Amino acid sequence: MDGRSEFLCGVVEGFYGRPWSMEQRKVLFQWMQRWELNTYLYGPKDDLKHRLLWREVYSPEEEGQLRTLIVESEKRGLRFVYSLSPGQDIVFSSACDLSLLKRKLRQVSKLGCQAFAILFDDIDHSLCQADSQAFSSFAHAQVSVANEIYRFLGEPPVFLFCPTEYCGSLCSPSVSKSPYLMTVGEDLLPNISIIWTGSKVISRELSVEGLSEVQSVLQRPPLVWDNLHANDYDSRRLFLGPFKGRYPQLATQLRGLLLNPNCEFEANYIPLHTLGTWYREWMRDGGGREGEERDEGEGGRGMIVGEGGRRQGGGKEHFGQISDMVLEKNTHTLGTLTLSEQQTRRLALPTGGDGEEREKKLHNNQFQQGPGQPRSPGGVLCVGKAPLSESQIRLLVGLHYLPHEHGPSAQRLLQDLTWLKEHCHLVSANDKKGPPQKVCVSAEEWRGRAAGFLGVCEEIAALHSSVVSGVSKAVLYDLYPYVWDLRNTALVAKAFICWLGCGTTTGAELLGVESEPWVFKGGVSGELQMLLPIGSNSELFSHPPPLFPTSRLYNIRPYHNKDKAELYCMVRQLQQGAQGSPNSSPAHPDLIGDRCLGPCLALCPEYSMVLEDELGVCGCVLGVVDVRSFAKRCQTCWMPAMRDKYPPRTGHANSQEVLQQMEEDQGEYPDSLLYHFPSQLRLDALPDLVDISVTRCLLTALLTALKANGSHGVFCEMQPTDRMRLDFLTKLGFLEIIRGEARHREGVVLGRLL
Repeated sequence: MDGRSEFLCGVVEGFYGRPWSMEQRKVLFQWMQRWELNTYLYGPKDDLKHRLLWREVYSPEEEGQLRTLIVESEKRGLRFVYSLSPGQDIVFSSACDLSLLKRKLRQVSKLGCQAFAILFDDIDHSLCQADSQAFSSFAHAQVSVANEIYRFLGEPPVFLFCPTEYCGSLCSPSVSKSPYLMTVGEDLLPNISIIWTGSKVISRELSVEGLSEVQSVLQRPPLVWDNLHANDYDSRRLFLGPFKGRYPQLATQLRGLLLNPNCEFEANYIPLHTLGTWYREWMRDGGGREGEERDEGEGGRGMIVGEGGRRQGGGKEHFGQISDMVLEKNTHTLGTLTLSEQQTRRLALPTGGDGEEREKKLHNNQFQQGPGQPRSPGGVLCVGKAPLSESQIRLLVGLHYLPHEHGPSAQRLLQDLTWLKEHCHLVSANDKKGPPQKVCVSAEEWRGRAAGFLGVCEEIAALHSSVVSGVSKAVLYDLYPYVWDLRNTALVAKAFICWLGCGTTTGAELLGVESEPWVFKGGVSGELQMLLPIGSNSELFSHPPPLFPTSRLYNIRPYHNKDKAELYCMVRQLQQGAQGSPNSSPAHPDLIGDRCLGPCLALCPEYSMVLEDELGVCGCVLGVVDVRSFAKRCQTCWMPAMRDKYPPRTGHANSQEVLQQMEEDQGEYPDSLLYHFPSQLRLDALPDLVDISVTRCLLTALLTALKANGSHGVFCEMQPTDRMRLDFLTKLGFLEIIRGEARHREGVVLGRLL
């Protein structure tokens, strides 16, 4: 079929960020051939010689790579379109620049390329002085160059032009009245196709009315550069959902449609699979080959994607069929994501004493993991080779669905968190308003819905663990930053709901940040974050993932009385590590725990959070919402109890010295400090904790609780030699407030506002 009349449907590699590799592009061509797509446009923004250094010709090695791509695409029956973006600094009236542009495209043409695109997107509208004298407008300058290049290349059957006003929202004053678009439509040679993204840069839907309007102005059917799955504008979002919001019948209004998908190659299986289904259905309905039999292979099942994601003709929800696609036998990517990497072990488990006891728990651990994760007979999480389950794939896709729409699992997660916050008074012991006269919901309903929310959070943690253990490293490193980010946000949200369920909230700052959906970044993770009282503090949530992923499962929850012995054991272990000798601890086993943790656990346990992994407790954070009142209670309640527990006559080693330190711990802080930072925290975590990000989640969970009950600032005191802890807190927004003046003794006080 002549390229001038063929409907162009396929993929544009046109995103900002690291371009795909040669091997990934070859796999892409295999997919495209399998799903009957026909066009690939090469235009990665970060290929320097595509955009920034467009004047430079390709080296012999680069020529070889481009020739290989062109040959590979032709073998698969695909049209290879080479694009160039000279608009950032081209002088349109310069004979030299025009000569360099022709030289570059001639070089690519000699490699076998027969289709081209010249792109003027994402550039400034202004003209330099020379161009202002040579051309009557910005549009005339672009059109003049495009027409000349088109003729120079011999008027190829496929030549694309991307205008600077490439969507409705960029047109001034509107699509139908834009002088720029009118000039392009009138003066651009009729066989040059014009690129369009729809009403917006990322269009939720394409409408017949909108396409008819732009077709009238451009005087030709546009070619849609579809950014539905593009994610280069938000580092926390990924789009695994299907191609939707575009009726196949719209193709009659178009020259073609090219999907600009996720930067992460392995994330594009479902988007491209469903794009192929969309195109084949249009072809069957008369857009191309008449009388062709329905294709039941490749997981398509005779299905098209219509509005709302429903299967047309089958009557079932399209989302329910996504797993059928990705679980196809012998598919390359998501469908064969399996578990193979052995579970990450501790890097430096302590030897002797408590460390040995902790290691033994590997063989008899009762850690509560998320649903769907098998255990070995000994109780340890089993990570043998097994694919992601169908439910896990649905969860993964549903949580990373589309830019304007969440999948069912994400919708449920956000709706439940919103509802649980709004009705937390049902389980609050501090609710002074009393129940309303007409009770619509009960505490039992709240707890039931909370259990469902916690269950989804556990599934997210289990999904993260399974993805990390996958055999496909390419899939792992493409998906890992996103499942890691969501796992951590879900950890904090889960801890917050558990804390609400304890009934200790006053609801002072419970509602979090009021905002319409989609106005902040981060997708589901960002929306969960913004629903939390501490959600506007982005530095607590946005951090790069660790270099070495771990599949270990973690949990953050409120403190229970039964945790006391294990927490005391943990701080004793930390003390031994700090002093370098297991024999340096005091004779009484509770002495260190009583000093470091005892007052908070006894007087305000509602602000104590515990971090546990498959081995047991590995960290904790303790908070005091009002330091002034807490210090008074310590003097009247805690210290008398300690004097009775450690009388002078017992002769416990170091006991009197530690008791004196306890007295000093309850000294007064300056009023200037407590005015801005009325709350205090203490953070402890075992040094062998592999994933340091969960410590950040642990701290964030406590800050969420403090903020929910009205605190506007928190501080933490530590030794100036504790560089690791100082660095950790500084990265989370804590600033040094006092050094060497805290209660007339050596120490550093870091604080942050909430």
